This record gives sequence, C-alpha cells and structure tokens, in this order.
Amino acid sequence: MVQKYLNKVSGPLLDRIDLHVEVTPVAFKELSGSNKTENSALIRERVIRAREIQAERFKDNEGMYSNSQMEANQVQEICVISDAARNLLGRAMQKLQLSARAYDRILKVSRTIADLSASPEIKTEHIAEAIQYRSLDRENWAG
Repeated sequence: MVQKYLNKVSGPLLDRIDLHVEVTPVAFKELSGSNKTENSALIRERVIRAREIQAERFKDNEGMYSNSQMEANQVQEICVISDAARNLLGRAMQKLQLSARAYDRILKVSRTIADLSASPEIKTEHIAEAIQYRSLDRENWAG
C-alpha cells in the first residue's frame, strides 16, 4: 500500500526533500531498556554550535544563514570532500540512480552533519550518514 502511494509521488518532488527517514516501530524491550542516550540539552548545544558555524560561514551573504540555502557554485566551494568520500558518493549515485539535485542535497546534508560534529572538513562518515537519509530513493524501502 505504501509503495503504491509512493509510486504516485514524482522523483523530482522527492529530490527536493533533503531527509527521507523511515520510522519503524520500536519494540517495548528497547523502549524500557536502560540504554544511555544523548540528552536533549546536549543535542540542543550541538545544534546551537552548528548554527553558529553556519552563521559565520555565510556572514557575507545577506539573507543566507544555513547550508540548505547554498547554491550550486557555493556547494562546490564549501562542500569539498576527499577522494574516498567522492568514491563512496559516486557508488551511491550509481547504485541508487540519484539525480544531480540529490547529489547537491547529500553534500549540503553532509556539511550540516560535519557542522554538528564540529568538524571543519566533511569526512567519509558524514557522506555515508547523509546517503542513509535518502531512503525514499531506494527500491522497496518500505518493505
């Protein structure tokens, strides 16, 4: 039923959505466990720091304050990645048949992930995480 619905949603529309996250039910055992998780206050601080990094990055661009607002030429300038990260992204592009728009979106999201980690460069793991957020690009992602 979900797949039938998704078939009605066009690829170009999905390309404009940066994060695709499939949320699956969580077992009671996992909910009631005593796993240590990052608390909201720490997450809030990381987000504030990342927003400050982005504000500094775009201080000379009036009206621009986040990575999502970058244009294609800025993505090429700001989202520089290593050869290993480029190879990983290239394989994902080919396997998932991603568009040029999806490529830019992945780079922007990976830059944001790096900012959340306070990393000045985009690392391979940031690219890998950003690719994981493209679940709607995968066939039969909903089972």
